[in-house]
Amino acid sequence: MTPEEDFIVIARVVRPQGRHGEVLADLLTDFPEKFAERKQLWLASEPGSTRRDCKLENHWFHKGRVVLKFAGVDSISDAENISGWVVQIPTSERSELGSEAFYVADLVGSALIDVNQGKIGIVADIQQSGGTAPLLLVDNGEKQYEIPFAAEYLVRFDALQKSLEMKLPEGLLDVNAPLCDEKKVQHRS
Repeated sequence: MTPEEDFIVIARVVRPQGRHGEVLADLLTDFPEKFAERKQLWLASEPGSTRRDCKLENHWFHKGRVVLKFAGVDSISDAENISGWVVQIPTSERSELGSEAFYVADLVGSALIDVNQGKIGIVADIQQSGGTAPLLLVDNGEKQYEIPFAAEYLVRFDALQKSLEMKLPEGLLDVNAPLCDEKKVQHRS
């Protein structure tokens, strides 16, 4: 069996949808059209748990989600048994991206290096923000920073070396700094 890091989640089963084992799933991929090409998928109760392979018999899109029909899931009861499960594919089967593009999830675990200040820390997580750019949650062991992943800051990303180089605006890291006593008093006023 392939290690967990070699699989990615593309959907999460929400609930049964129909009487013949169909399930409604939330899409967790930017390439939903690829379901038409995928016949072999994997199901797991949660990312990192033991997965089982399954054959995709049919699919269709419904109100921003996807309805999936798997071989061997033939009743409402069968469908209820996989509610909440994740649908996965091997990382090697991800859609190809252009040379200037990469998967945001590949950033997790990368060293963030500011070209002016050096290493800031490791990208621990990515959070979709209310703004246009997702936030990189960067941990240096002592402090955690929230850094917008904006195209204008990006210098270079090397997925194989897990290295992300950015040119951060001056003062950006200070936004996360704790207030000194004087600033706390000014802030309350």
